[in-house]
Amino acid sequence: MSRIRLGVNIDHVATIRNARGESYPEPLRAAEVAIAAGADGITAHLREDRRHISDADIDELSALCLRRGKPLNLEMAVTEEMLAIALDHRPHAACLVPERREELTTEGGLDVAGGHNRIAPAVRALREAGTRVSLFIEADPAQTAAAAEAGAQVVELHTGAYCEAVREADAERAVRELERLKAGAAQAAGLGLEVHAGHGIDYATVTAVAAIPGIAELNIGHFLIGEAIFIGLEAAIRRMRALMDAATRPARATA
Repeated sequence: MSRIRLGVNIDHVATIRNARGESYPEPLRAAEVAIAAGADGITAHLREDRRHISDADIDELSALCLRRGKPLNLEMAVTEEMLAIALDHRPHAACLVPERREELTTEGGLDVAGGHNRIAPAVRALREAGTRVSLFIEADPAQTAAAAEAGAQVVELHTGAYCEAVREADAERAVRELERLKAGAAQAAGLGLEVHAGHGIDYATVTAVAAIPGIAELNIGHFLIGEAIFIGLEAAIRRMRALMDAATRPARATA
């Protein structure tokens, strides 16, 4: 069993930068630190309203990741504008996510089952351009099946409900949500999809998520940027990496 990968989302470095309209802190510098600290890839969400990551950031991050031999995962809404940008940059991976302008962060998974006619052509165009396509979904049987039918190579399971339950000390709900994630990962793997997970993951929740059989990658951002205020970004990432490795070590030892 190969080591579970860590994708570090640097969106909220740009959020801090944009709060004052300054040129700092630089998302590019954060990406460099993340790679040095052991990140396996960089994730960035170019939103339609450009509330954090900008087009110029994507240009710089694309060049950095190419130079350092690390994958760039571009999170994007399923729109003509975002599809054109992705096809121009041809990132290693594109994760299609739902997006509403009034939301604080991505709320829930993409409705692939209800949006097949809009999503499938975008998936096909990205794949033809050589980009690996992921769909950010709830661990729901209908959505997972629809993701496979749409031609995605990867699904990223939304872990927000589980992480929220842990933070609220709702043990019963946490168990229920974790079992749902495990079932979703098993279904996705059975359909030939690579399985990723992300949203809301912190030190208290990463162990259980990383230990789910079949999970190949975690994408973590907001918590790491927040923790970096207290201990530094490199230390925050190294601790997360260590927790991920510890969570999967027993499974690898018996494989």
